[in-house]
Amino acid sequence: MADSTLRYLANEIGLRPAWRCLLDYRFLLALIAGILVVWLGQRWLPSFASPRSFDWLLLLSLVLWQPLFEEILFRGVIQGQLIKRDWGRKSWLQISTANVLTSVLFVGLHLFMNPPLAALLVVIPSLIYGYFRDHCDSVVPSIVLHCAYNAFVIFGLVVAGNVAWSRAS
Repeated sequence: MADSTLRYLANEIGLRPAWRCLLDYRFLLALIAGILVVWLGQRWLPSFASPRSFDWLLLLSLVLWQPLFEEILFRGVIQGQLIKRDWGRKSWLQISTANVLTSVLFVGLHLFMNPPLAALLVVIPSLIYGYFRDHCDSVVPSIVLHCAYNAFVIFGLVVAGNVAWSRAS
């Protein structure tokens, strides 16, 4: 009984394999776009110093745990429930209403943790994560992209010298 309940919950939030989607050219383009955006951002945006010092534990949190939990909550639970509604499935340029509403909530969460401009900048990645959630019927591509995008940003910040790397941990 517990096993079937776990399977049901995993399926309900979209935790199902998505190999075909992960190998799709659109997914690969989204990965490459993340690298390009970080590279261009480092070149065009003004440099800033962060008081935060990165260590392995913070890196693991930002690149693995936070994206995993955020994607399960936002793309898995919230978008997964909204897309079941007729109005949630309506789309424009292949972006569903469920995706847009989920992205608004996602940006709202980031407003609590980041300056307003930084929070608003997550709207495009959020719509991309939601696009793959809708089109792959799985949250796995969203999790992979979110982890990768966070890793690209942190790598860009470290390389640009905007954050320090702590060797203490």
